[in-house]
This record gives sequence, structure tokens and C-alpha cells, in this order.
Amino acid sequence: MDLRELDRRSLLVLDKIVATATPADLARPTPCAGWTLADLLRHQVSENHAFATAAREGSAPDWDAGDLGDDAHAAYRASVDDFLDAMADDAVLERQLTINHFGTFPGTIAAHMHLVDTVAHGWDLARTLGLAYEPDAEAVSAALQLAEHIPDEGREKNGSFAHRVTTEADASELDRFLALLGRDPAWTVS
Repeated sequence: MDLRELDRRSLLVLDKIVATATPADLARPTPCAGWTLADLLRHQVSENHAFATAAREGSAPDWDAGDLGDDAHAAYRASVDDFLDAMADDAVLERQLTINHFGTFPGTIAAHMHLVDTVAHGWDLARTLGLAYEPDAEAVSAALQLAEHIPDEGREKNGSFAHRVTTEADASELDRFLALLGRDPAWTVS
């Protein structure tokens, strides 16, 4: 399966979650330490636009320029459309893309990295809002494959992931994926 299609499916799941958020929800804490829902959505908007710019130009000058404006859902939706439009060109999969403080990779790897971000933050969003999270099973499997190769060393340096956490031996693919990224699959809003 094309990673871009798995990401598109995953982004549609997230869109439904983001659409439920009210302005009052934006102050809620998230599983991302120190981030509110507004911070998380702004991060997603930033990443979607930056990945789109990298897909078009090879790199993006700013990976933290997201702005939610007066309508967080509209800003999120516009960033998703920008990302999907930029990734639609098959040639992007063969280009070298520089991804913020991670390095330069073939477009296929960059697409895989974005999928990891999408699946993980979909769970973050759902947990923050107290909603069920039903990601595409193929997307979770693909994201898990990449997460298994993310080294635990150096995570504090770039701040992208916390250290891995332990899960039960019979944990679901989603829970194993989350644990590999340093998330506690049992996290709930307190």
C-alpha cells in the first residue's frame, strides 16, 4: 500500500476528531508533556505545511510557523490539504527531502515519518478530547514498522519523542507503537 494513501486515511480520521474541538477545549492538557490542545494543533499545522514545503522544494525554512488563527479546524484542514497536494506527485517519493533536525531522506522515508506523526498525534488528539481513536489498521502497522527503528538514544536532544515505555506482551499494535514513541497507552486527561 502506498504510504501516502495510508497517511491520507489517517488524516481523515484526525479531521473528524479536530472538528469536534471547541475553543474552550484548546486549553486542555495533552499526552505531549507541557502542550495544550492548541499547542498540539499548532504543531500539526506547522508540520503539515513544512512537510508540504519540503516535498515541493526539498526543505522547509520553518518547521514551527503554524498559526491556528480564529478557526483551529479550518487552519488544520488547510494544512492537510497543502500536505496532500504536495505529496500527490509521484516524483516526490524519489526526491531527497530535508526533515527538521532529523536529516535528509528519500521522499518515501519522509512520507513514512509523516505517517508516524499523524498516527501518534491522532491518538493524542482523541485522548485529549476523551474520544475513541479508531485509526486505520494498515496505517498503524506501517507506523509501527518505522517506530521500531527509532533509536532511544538522543531523544532528549531533538525533543521529538520521549524514551520508550514498557507495554504488556500481548499489547495491541497501536499500544506497542505508542510505547515505542514514549507514550503511556493508558494516559487519560486527569
